[in-house]
Amino acid sequence: MEFTHIPVLFHETLDSLQIRPDGLYVDCTAGGGGHSKAIAERLTTGRLIAIDRDPDAIAILHERLGNFPQVQIVQNTYDNIRSVLNGERADGILADLGVSSYQLDTAQRGFSFHKDAPLDMRMSKVGLSAADVFNTYSEPELYRVIKEYGEERYAGAIARNIVRVRQKKPIKTTFELIDVIKMSMPQKALRDTHPARRTFQAIRIEVNGELTGLDRALDEMFEALKVGGILSIITFHSLEDRMVKQRFQSFAQGCTCPKDFPVCVCGKTPRAEILIKGKAPSKEELEQNPRAHSARLRSVRKMKED
Repeated sequence: MEFTHIPVLFHETLDSLQIRPDGLYVDCTAGGGGHSKAIAERLTTGRLIAIDRDPDAIAILHERLGNFPQVQIVQNTYDNIRSVLNGERADGILADLGVSSYQLDTAQRGFSFHKDAPLDMRMSKVGLSAADVFNTYSEPELYRVIKEYGEERYAGAIARNIVRVRQKKPIKTTFELIDVIKMSMPQKALRDTHPARRTFQAIRIEVNGELTGLDRALDEMFEALKVGGILSIITFHSLEDRMVKQRFQSFAQGCTCPKDFPVCVCGKTPRAEILIKGKAPSKEELEQNPRAHSARLRSVRKMKED
């Protein structure tokens, strides 16, 4: 098994964690182990917990990190981080969101609209698949998912045509779905970008519960930090980036009294300080890895317990 993944904003992310050799760190989306290996190499008496939901990733993590006794590998989801830590608090937590290069490039996983494959898209390889969504969801449900998670302008037509086509024959492969998407768009829209990009994003988010999981995980990850600990997150599309940005801002919010109050009466002080506000990849990185174009790095330091 060849699990390749080019970590985005690699050096910036590692620097953001301000790694201490004796600290406890968690890589919540360890994937192919790029970030995890680099963190482990900076530790002496410290420890790293590498988490991933993908069983393929877990297998390769054992291969690549097996020589690091300070690394614990756990198959789980990042919204369960406090359960994984079992009462411990971390000095630094990293989450590199989205789909990995391995998942995109492995045709049978069904994540890519560039390769014909069964409609799957399950990061954990269990549970609801993309084919289940396209062949069982009602037209209003399909419209909601494609519109809300894909921000797709032609969501109504796509949902309508999916229901019409599947009445004759189930939609089972990526290229069968792309044909339906193409027939749902005007010619001009087909030239702008790949017509399936937004729909594939939407269904992947739905299948893997990405936004609902992230909503829970943001609070869980922040609570799992020690005071002084750092949480760094890399996002890849506007929906998750907006969620991370707003939650980090809420952690860093202090007084909530009306502006016309002469003095603070609420007594609230910031729980965190924002260290990095939406850092984008450099021009040089984008030339080497075009998939990084939408990536943004955000980082906060925990200042106090609630």
